[in-house]
Amino acid sequence: MVIGCCALSSSTFSQTESEDPFRAWLMYFGDHRFDADSKWGFHFDGQYRVNQFGSGNEQLLLRPGINFDATDTLQLSGGYAFIRDAADKGFDVPEHRFWEQLILRQRVGSVGLMHRYRVEQRLVGRKIPDDVGQGELDGYGYRNRFRYFLKATIPIGLDDYYIGAYNELMLNFGTSVTNSIFDQNRAYIALGRSLGGVGNVELGYLLQLNQRGSGGSVTKRHILQVGFFSSVPIRR
Repeated sequence: MVIGCCALSSSTFSQTESEDPFRAWLMYFGDHRFDADSKWGFHFDGQYRVNQFGSGNEQLLLRPGINFDATDTLQLSGGYAFIRDAADKGFDVPEHRFWEQLILRQRVGSVGLMHRYRVEQRLVGRKIPDDVGQGELDGYGYRNRFRYFLKATIPIGLDDYYIGAYNELMLNFGTSVTNSIFDQNRAYIALGRSLGGVGNVELGYLLQLNQRGSGGSVTKRHILQVGFFSSVPIRR
């Protein structure tokens, strides 16, 4: 499977590439147990993504869900996401998304690893230009997507600081796929700091390779990310 993914990525990235302006993503990720002893909890992540450091809106993502901690190393989750996308179209395009995921955590020496397997059912809005430049909603297209995410958390010998690095591969599947199954690849590295019982903060760089809708070329994006992560229980 790993060999297949590498071959897929190599084939895809050899296509024509284009560069996008530098972008920035501001992000919050929360996994909050209902109380300190509960296996159940609430997930929420919110992301505000801008291009050219605020010169134009790009995307708003709101993703609530429910977590179940089956064991100390296995978590099952599911939920809904709303996305408002104005990145490349000149007007807002809505997306409604349902998602299910499995997270496995492990340690290799001092390094923490997280494997995330996510399946998404996406209802992506179709808009056509109108006279006032806002676009007219012309229904939704249905898409399926699989995502595999691997993140390493690496201590660096300084109190409370660490290196975070991940790669995430996204693949389309199902009858709606008309061109390449490849959707995106995201490679990330960051400096992180633990904030004690409150959570963690990370400042990082993301290289995103994004398949254009036509399936003929890949867009390369350089993205500054600022993320806050919290797992404080709702009731202690």
